[in-house]
Parts: sequence; C-alpha cells; structure tokens
Amino acid sequence: MGAVVTGGCGFIGSHLVNALAGRGESVAVIDNLSTGSEANIAGPLRDGGTTLRKADLLHEGWEDLFAGAARVYHLAADPDVRMSGIHPENVIQNNILATGRVLEAMRRHDVPGIVFTSTSTVYGEASVIPTPEDYAPLEPISVYAASKLACEALISAYCHSYGMQGWVFRFANIIGERSNHGVIWDFVNKLRENPRALEILGDGKQTKSYLEIHECVKAMLYAVDQAKGTYNVLNIGSEDWIDVTGIADIVVPALGLTKVDYRFTGGERGWVGDVPRMLLSIDRLKGLGWKPVMGSRESVKAAAEAMARDLR
Repeated sequence: MGAVVTGGCGFIGSHLVNALAGRGESVAVIDNLSTGSEANIAGPLRDGGTTLRKADLLHEGWEDLFAGAARVYHLAADPDVRMSGIHPENVIQNNILATGRVLEAMRRHDVPGIVFTSTSTVYGEASVIPTPEDYAPLEPISVYAASKLACEALISAYCHSYGMQGWVFRFANIIGERSNHGVIWDFVNKLRENPRALEILGDGKQTKSYLEIHECVKAMLYAVDQAKGTYNVLNIGSEDWIDVTGIADIVVPALGLTKVDYRFTGGERGWVGDVPRMLLSIDRLKGLGWKPVMGSRESVKAAAEAMARDLR
C-alpha cells in the first residue's frame, strides 16, 4: 500500500515525492516529463522505494500502478494561467479529461483516497478578502481556473458516489526552488536577457499571497493526516500579500543587480484572466492546527535566492 503521484517530476510534485519518500512511503510517480525533470526526484529514485513511469495520462500504460495504492496525489496539470487564454484546448485536455481518467482508474482499482491540487483562481474576483473556502458564487475568469473547478466537481462526485475520500487544496501562489513558471521565474529570465530594464506586466499593483514550496508541502501532508471528511476543501497560502513591484524589488538585488529600469505594460491585469487581488483565508487549515512560518515577502525572498543560486 503506497502512494501514486501524478506529475511527480514537476515543481510541486517533486517536492511532494521527496517528502513522502523521506517519511518512508513507497511512491509510484507518473509523469510525461513535458515540464518536469527526472533529476528532480533523483534522490528517491536512487534510494529505492520510489519508481517512475514515463507516461501521459491521456494515453494508456499507467493504470496498473493504481492496483493496491492507498492514495493518489494528482498534481499533473497544465499550470499556465496566461497561456490557457490562448490555447484553452490544452487545459481542457490535460486538466479536466486527465482528471476524469485518473478517477476512473481509481474506481476500477478501488483506490480509497485522492489528493488534488487546485487553485485560488477558482474564486474569480472575490468580493470577500481574505477569501474563505465557502465563498460563493465561484465564477472563474480564466480557462485555467474553470478547468480546476471542473476537476473539483468531478472529484466531489466520485468521492460521494464511490466511497472515496478526497482532499482538494486551493493554493495561493506557490513559489521556490525548481519552479519554471510564474512572476519570479518571469522576472529572473527577463533580467538574464537584459539586466538594465525589466518589463512588468500590468501596472505593478497586482497584490497577491505567496507561499514557499516547502511550507506548502508540509501543509498538504499535515491536512491529509488531520482532515477526515469525505470531501475536504482547504485553502493553502500565507496570511499576507505583496504587490508585483515589491516582488521586483526583491528579485533585482537577489540577482546582484542595482540599477534596473521598470517598464510597465499598463492596466490592472497582467494578462487575460489575471486576478489583480488575492488573499486566502486559511482559518480552516489553522483550525486543524497548522499555520505557515513564512509570509509572502519571506517566501518571495527565499524563492528569488534559490533561483539565483541555480543560475550560479
């Protein structure tokens, strides 16, 4: 009886695999390596107890790994909010259809539990901030957010229809080592190309919550151990926020730069579907006994420094 992790070679997935292996669990990883890297889980693979199946959830050849599994951590997804507005078919296939296939494999092999990584964007432009899990109506403004909300609905239906237990985590912006998308990654790559000027999408006033990856994984595992309902929905994030210009002010010195000219593209949104203000209520998670050690600013600083180390 072990765990299956889809997308286990990716950013969040690989950190989760390392944590699960670190506490002695056997882990079967499924990943098509489209955005992840086998090197991210080299330690667990070398140490034994962790295996990797290179496969795409939209194709055959991975379902047998579910036989005898105690839990599926379903992290495989197309994570790019901005590109979902340009190529919506990608997130419909890789998020909604792939999740349906995972749930069907669970049903056929009697896997009792699923952990799913959702997103704060399912709340749309919430009028209540910090936003609690029972906020309504849920009106996503990006195709990515809509795909995640559709996945949540499927998981809820399977849990209640087939006796499964589910944990759905709505993330704030999770950042840190191995991340390959998002504002910090965007800034670092732009500054590598031009260390004198930085394009900032929107007006730089977009203000959101950020949480460092190790904090996120600790919260996930803690909640899975503590939340006992049939279908558990929990926000994971920090209790404060930071604006985009503030992030730039942290990234620039982390890269050893000083005089950088900020150039804003203008408008309150960085892209179609961007939510300008986001801060989650984590009272439900705190009620289980967990709260983050790091806030948004500390998380951004740790992530920027990790990326700078990788560059060096």
